[in-house]
Amino acid sequence: MKELLDYLQQFDTLNEQQAEMVTSKAKLVEFPKETYFSEAGKVPKQIGYILEGVLRFCYYDNKGQEVTHYFVGEGQFITDFPRFEAQIISAEYIQTVTDCKLLVFTKEDWDYLLATIITWSNIETKMVKKCLNESLSRRSPMVSNDATERYLSFLESFPALVTRIPLAYVASYVGVTQQSLSRIRKNLR
Repeated sequence: MKELLDYLQQFDTLNEQQAEMVTSKAKLVEFPKETYFSEAGKVPKQIGYILEGVLRFCYYDNKGQEVTHYFVGEGQFITDFPRFEAQIISAEYIQTVTDCKLLVFTKEDWDYLLATIITWSNIETKMVKKCLNESLSRRSPMVSNDATERYLSFLESFPALVTRIPLAYVASYVGVTQQSLSRIRKNLR
């Protein structure tokens, strides 16, 4: 829980009572590899702080192809926040890439913290802004870049995750087949 509290304290101060309230609402949940944390077609009911593991945001395009467009690792919150907040149906999946341990808050518990801790709204706003800024700088590169540039951008954006993500997901993120990704990697050596 210390990691979570340290993360939150960078956005605003929590006194001891508030910190205890936050930790009392967080539940440690383990998710096996390739488990959905949130699913398209359903309303997101939870938000999680990642203690261990990697998750990805993905969806199916109009051809039925699975597309990975973002990865999230340790020390970050994960949810489809706009839809979690509004309690509307999500259009994408959040899936574990590795075995994961998360501190999970239900929507009810998150709203309770928002209503009870005076600084929670400020913490939430700053946290969302930070996550949005990070995601905009790390999102899958535009199609105008060639595949090698997109792969190099992936390496730059997710250096700590490179060896932990299956090549199929990396290829999906870069927008190429696994065979093409293998050729790109070979040519870069």
